[in-house]
Amino acid sequence: MPARGRWAAALSAVLLTVTLMPPEANAATVATAATQATAATQATAATPANAATAADPGVAVTLGDAEHALVRFRLPDEAALQRLVSEGADIAARPRTSADGAVLADLVVDAAQLRALTSAGAQPVQVIERDGDGTRRVAASKTTFAAAADTLQFLQAYWWTTGGQTFLQTQVATTATADPDVEITVTWTTADGATGSYQLVRFEDSGEYQYHYALPQPLPAKPTQVVATSSLGGRSRTVTPAAWPNATPPALPAGYQKDFVDAYLTPTDIAARIKRLKRQYPALLDVINLPNKTQGYRRTAVAYLGDPNSAAVVVESIAFGDQGWNGVQVKTVDPGRANGTLFATYRDRVLTLKLATDSGGKVISSTDDVAAFITAKYPQRFRAVVEDGSAGLPMPVAGPVALDDGLKGTEVSTKPWTVQALRIGKVRDGSKTGVLAFSQEHAREWATPLVTLEFAERLLANYATDAATRQLVDSVDIFVIPTVNPDGANYTFNDYNFQRKNLVNHCTGASRDPRYRNSWGVDVNRNYAVGSYFDGYVGGSANCLSGTYSGTAELSEPESSNVIALAGAHPNIKFALNVHSYGGYFMWPPGAYRADGRVTLPRPSIDESKFFLDSARRIVGAIAAERGTVTWPSYTGPVADVLYSAAGNSADQLYYDLGIDAWDFEIGNDLWNSATQEWEGVGFQPPYDEAHAESQEYAGGLMELVRIASEQ
Repeated sequence: MPARGRWAAALSAVLLTVTLMPPEANAATVATAATQATAATQATAATPANAATAADPGVAVTLGDAEHALVRFRLPDEAALQRLVSEGADIAARPRTSADGAVLADLVVDAAQLRALTSAGAQPVQVIERDGDGTRRVAASKTTFAAAADTLQFLQAYWWTTGGQTFLQTQVATTATADPDVEITVTWTTADGATGSYQLVRFEDSGEYQYHYALPQPLPAKPTQVVATSSLGGRSRTVTPAAWPNATPPALPAGYQKDFVDAYLTPTDIAARIKRLKRQYPALLDVINLPNKTQGYRRTAVAYLGDPNSAAVVVESIAFGDQGWNGVQVKTVDPGRANGTLFATYRDRVLTLKLATDSGGKVISSTDDVAAFITAKYPQRFRAVVEDGSAGLPMPVAGPVALDDGLKGTEVSTKPWTVQALRIGKVRDGSKTGVLAFSQEHAREWATPLVTLEFAERLLANYATDAATRQLVDSVDIFVIPTVNPDGANYTFNDYNFQRKNLVNHCTGASRDPRYRNSWGVDVNRNYAVGSYFDGYVGGSANCLSGTYSGTAELSEPESSNVIALAGAHPNIKFALNVHSYGGYFMWPPGAYRADGRVTLPRPSIDESKFFLDSARRIVGAIAAERGTVTWPSYTGPVADVLYSAAGNSADQLYYDLGIDAWDFEIGNDLWNSATQEWEGVGFQPPYDEAHAESQEYAGGLMELVRIASEQ
């Protein structure tokens, strides 16, 4: 062992002895240990750079009577150190021996000890700190920390080119997470030396800081490096942006057939298309009738009895309007006599209510009286509620008014709807890996069934002429549900374009007021049974008028139950993709979190997360191959991270309950307007040329998913 190592070992033993020595310990033992340590230093060849030498002049040190300080002393020899050890001196750090035999020792001393040491020949060479300095430094450390530069880290830095324009997108996180005023700037440089910068904006979710980001920025050329700086003085490492998605699908062969959709398709159109495909490709296609029929395009018949601008009661049929209740009339009458009681008759499809009167013959029935009376007297035929805003008002003499379900689609079947799935494959016995693609959970997303039907017909039509398609259809079992929510879809085509939910009305009381008819229904993609609103996750609602109303219970709706029934009945399904619009997202679980602490459903394992991302790159690359549309890297990832918490969504139940790798598309990427230099949204029902383009590019993405499945 080198001399310095022996000295360190010996002195460590000395200091440990000093530290742990009980009061009654023999000082001679300590002195002996110190002597041994001294002997071990004799071979030291050099003096440490910060040790004092014989020429050191020392420093003037004074202490008040009650003051203590940590002082470095130059002791004349090892004997002096031994005496201090034997006396129990507060030696704060390892003593150091110089070449001339002097020793540097750090001691905590008071005024009396300082005087005694200097009288004995010890020379102060540094006041390291005084008692009280530490207290002052606590406050100073907090001030310094608050003002110190933060640490910045790039979470994403990607570039791509589309339509001849290069874009850069970045996400940067700061360690100053609690400071809402931190400003972060990204500076980019291209290969030819061009440079520029842009500001990021802070993004929080559920009250938790996530990162700073910006929309994709147009650049004159491929960026070679980016660096981030903050208003606190922080600076990131300089990084080289990566190409996104950096994946390209196989080229389509000459004669490849595509472009099978030529207009928006209603549920009736879709049913006809399914029937035609079954007739055309019987060897490759089965049609599965899913087990849970939907309500159908129908509602109860309803009318305002009275004037909703002054006082009215909402009278509603118990059965649906198409079941003979459209056209039923209801009216109130003044009986024309004193002391009349509230009375009703129902004959010849007319409900007549004679209002109560007082002793002078004045009508005294209130809106509340009339609503309660109708509901109690005719519970099998009618329900009635006070119109929102009319509670407690005198009931007017009114009518007759006709009940009506309010639906405008006279050409649409009102019967319960049988949702259908296509099953495509040469071998359809469950022995091949299964892929499920489904669309239009949300009724207003008209372009989504165009995607799934285009995808299905490409597989069927190219089977006989394209070897690659034939290999896919031979090796994969493919399931397609073009419209999960046909009732809501019929409503969007005929009554209200922006209907998101199904047509089941679970509302009660004043929420059944017809003024809310466009807000009734259940959000099918909040009605699944994992990470749901009912389990305390964020993104669903108990309000029946909310756009994200979760229903009365998990899987309360036939639409969501059909998806799970199909997946559960075919355990060979290992991959699923739910097609939504719009916005250009590509996502996977977890899709929901609890509010407190933003705790998500369990994250996929490292290997699974890599598989999700690697597959996403391939699928995003296949989408881009059609017309250059690139799904942004910031919009690619777990639903809860790149979009929002969606409690009770389908992908989470498929993944966590059934072990299916489940993704979500949000087709309809924002389009870059070179004239305004802005990104522009396309909407749920864009001009058909845009919807058609979306169908072509995202059908290509589904084809890539089937390729991935075929490789597993």
